[in-house]
Amino acid sequence: MSDLNEPKTALKRYLQAQREALLWKLEGLGERELRLPRTQTGTNLLGIIKHVANVEVGYFGGTFGRVWPTPEELVSDADFDADPQADWYATEDETVAGIVDFYRRVWAFADATIDELPLDAPGRVAWWPDDRSQVTLERILVHVIAELARHAGHADILRELADGAAGLRADGSNLPDQDWAAYVAKLTALAERFSTRP
Repeated sequence: MSDLNEPKTALKRYLQAQREALLWKLEGLGERELRLPRTQTGTNLLGIIKHVANVEVGYFGGTFGRVWPTPEELVSDADFDADPQADWYATEDETVAGIVDFYRRVWAFADATIDELPLDAPGRVAWWPDDRSQVTLERILVHVIAELARHAGHADILRELADGAAGLRADGSNLPDQDWAAYVAKLTALAERFSTRP
């Protein structure tokens, strides 16, 4: 049986695919473009990476009694008390390279938890309600994959808004080769037909 048929191996592969999808959305853009808010709620590409790094440390660290070795890199409870969005943007003294490096080190930390524990290893998510805070490693893997996939979708849209880059991976977009301007014009014309309808 292939290793990919092993549940833990398959889950780790999906987790890593989401991580890599998130990071390649940063490639080729400068600090300003990566920090620039692109939604009404301030969502920005670099902030997504900082957020998911802190998410992974929490879920694969404290949930299973493991402590991130350099706590000054994390967004603390005091930071959140001062600003509930503290992990959604890079501060002036944080750099793209620093946040990407932090996230890559988080991967190793999280992967060590995954490798060392069985899927049924018990944990507790301190910030979840008591009635569902008791979890297993398998549940956390699925939860984090889902969360990262959601944020990878956000990053897809933000990157396309930034410079038009789109697709699944840097080495293969999964998009058909077509005239996108004509396609958008077609959809716009279709939508406009509904402008006078309730």
